[in-house]
Amino acid sequence: MKSVNVDKIVSQVFLEKSLLDFYKTEETCKGWETNVIHQPEAVKNIVHVGADRISAGLGVGDSLSEIGLARMIDHTILKPDATIEEIKNLCGEARKYHFISVCVNPGFVPLCSELLKGSDVKVCTVIGFPLGATSTEAKRFEAEEAIKKGAAEIDMVISIGRLKSRDLDYVANDVRQVVLAAKKERVVSKVILETALLTDEEKIIACLICKEAGADFVKTSTGFSKGGATVGDVALMRYVVGSSVGVKASGGIKTKEDAQAMIASGADRIGASASVKIVS
Repeated sequence: MKSVNVDKIVSQVFLEKSLLDFYKTEETCKGWETNVIHQPEAVKNIVHVGADRISAGLGVGDSLSEIGLARMIDHTILKPDATIEEIKNLCGEARKYHFISVCVNPGFVPLCSELLKGSDVKVCTVIGFPLGATSTEAKRFEAEEAIKKGAAEIDMVISIGRLKSRDLDYVANDVRQVVLAAKKERVVSKVILETALLTDEEKIIACLICKEAGADFVKTSTGFSKGGATVGDVALMRYVVGSSVGVKASGGIKTKEDAQAMIASGADRIGASASVKIVS
């Protein structure tokens, strides 16, 4: 990506969002944002013909049932001292509450895949986690191995230092290689930006790179840096990627109110370790 073109696009995004915030005085297409709640059959038909996500709007989080909210949550345990017993418990809770996935470190993918066989819960894992500083070759290999062992969703960490250095060709290829590995096996790919370490301009650039690379989601945080998801970051990311790419909020989401705030700001996936508390 040429620097001059990136600067121009970033400036345009800032301008358009400022104008929208200033001039928007009333809603258009009133009611569309809650169709996921009020028109379930229509949503089922859309999914049946190939959609893997449905857009919703402000306020939809307040209308979601516990099961609807659960199907937006990646039930997560990524701490380095997670035990086999804790992983088994995670999978048991995921089955009980019907979370969309469990998100675990790669070493636990085979176990989770076995424990969740025959359920509606997918196995998600992380790549280049938590720093994003491993080589592109290592990330792609790690992704391919995880997919072979049962991962249905991949959350990779972007190369943060390269992004901040404006080495954008490197960043784009880094993302693209993992996305290609995922798409080859029809696996969902998410890219963690680690927003707490980025300026708004860098967040915009990262979102544009991920969208161009074909990633399915952009994700706020690893949960291992100096900050987690914020409604402002989620709203900015949603604005940049539009409706064609998902937004996952993760890091510091501990209550139902936290989750609803993220959804209201544009998130259509939540990463949390407090998932049971959120839906209970």
